Amino acid sequence: MNYSEIFHFMRPELTLIVTIALLFLFDLFAPERLRRYFHPLACVLLTVQILVNIVPTPDSGQLFGGMYQYEPMQSIVKSMLAIGTFVVFLQSNEWLRREDTAHKRGEFYLLTLSTLLGMYFMISAGNFLMFFLGMELASIPMACLIAFDKYRHNSAEAGAKYILYGISFIYGTAGTLYFDDIRLDGSPLQIMALVFFFSGLGFKLSLVPFHLWTADAYQGAPTTVTSYLSVISKGSAAFVLMTILIKVFAPMVQEWRTILFVVIILSITVANLFAIRQQNLKRFLAFSSISQAGYIMLGVIGGSALGMTSLVYYILVYMAANLSIFGIVSAVEQHTDGKVCIEDYNGFYRTNPKLAVLMTLSLFSLAGIPPFAGFFSKFFIFAAAFKEGFHLLVFIALLNTVISLYYYLLVVKAMFITPGEHPIPTFRSDRGTRLSLALCTAGVLLLGIASVVYDSIGAFAFGM
Repeated sequence: MNYSEIFHFMRPELTLIVTIALLFLFDLFAPERLRRYFHPLACVLLTVQILVNIVPTPDSGQLFGGMYQYEPMQSIVKSMLAIGTFVVFLQSNEWLRREDTAHKRGEFYLLTLSTLLGMYFMISAGNFLMFFLGMELASIPMACLIAFDKYRHNSAEAGAKYILYGISFIYGTAGTLYFDDIRLDGSPLQIMALVFFFSGLGFKLSLVPFHLWTADAYQGAPTTVTSYLSVISKGSAAFVLMTILIKVFAPMVQEWRTILFVVIILSITVANLFAIRQQNLKRFLAFSSISQAGYIMLGVIGGSALGMTSLVYYILVYMAANLSIFGIVSAVEQHTDGKVCIEDYNGFYRTNPKLAVLMTLSLFSLAGIPPFAGFFSKFFIFAAAFKEGFHLLVFIALLNTVISLYYYLLVVKAMFITPGEHPIPTFRSDRGTRLSLALCTAGVLLLGIASVVYDSIGAFAFGM
């Protein structure tokens, strides 16, 4: 290993570290009159970081004795997460200009990018120690972000404990933490390791029965943070889970497929049923995200290259739709002194028709209605599971899409049909929010028909 290899394979991490360092120095030394440029500076630096890494290096490699591994698919996922973070930054400016948050702008950008850096290390880990360090780097700043408005939750700590137990069992039975050197035979201790490891990432993904923290955290956290938590954190955890199941737990494929089979059915069904009962839109979106995590797991259960392609594509489409919805919810919240209930959106189309239409497009995409991108992402992920023989599972998931369509239409009904006594007044969101909504809407409309996106992802996918 030489320094040129480090710069070659760790380009995403190094450029992100430079971005964090520059923003830290600006936060530390910039005079007050220049601090209004904090938001554009953060967006420009992250844009440069994305452009530098958007084209993956075609060759694979490893560093530090195999603790860090690079594959082109990992670079694609990192770029997707960075793009999602950029959209969150665009949507955050209005919230960060408030009197009670303006003095914490620096903390928000640095904590968010620190979690992103931790996710990068999780994705490229070739050793469980590197994976755990990356997960902690992602989880601790995330807990601080969720507590940004003095709200607390304990899911990150609980998930970390389960994963640490699992890693200890793996080391005790296999004698190593390197993915390539671990040899599993399905002993009782190794099954326990699998259960603990899956439980830990189940917390990160909000899968049933590890989902109980989700609705409270989504409701209590700032909406911008909630959007980041629902998409970026979930996307990285899903990809990492599939990667480690393929690389480490492949000899125990029947065991983890059985676990996933049960968890997928529970996650999709329970979340859909609870979503119908929600009146608070952020809690509603929390249960929607739990259901979407169940659909994402359909790409994992097969363990195939097709499944990985479908998973990454699904995350990309889900990111566009969900960030669009959260961007609108955040804009409404900032302009109405905190209105986040579904009934608050009664008559929303009459006062803000453009935002109502954009939100409807994104809700239809989440529901999987053609011709929006969500239909194609669901089709591909169902096809991946069906090809591996999980016909009953796909049938149950299809039935649940009908339930999800019903509760997504409840929001559409409120905006377009139900009259409001005190509708949300007409307002104009800031330039960053408008740009983010334009990008997300373009994704919802174009990702489904631009086959080059799916084909490009599939070119670098791998499986068992």
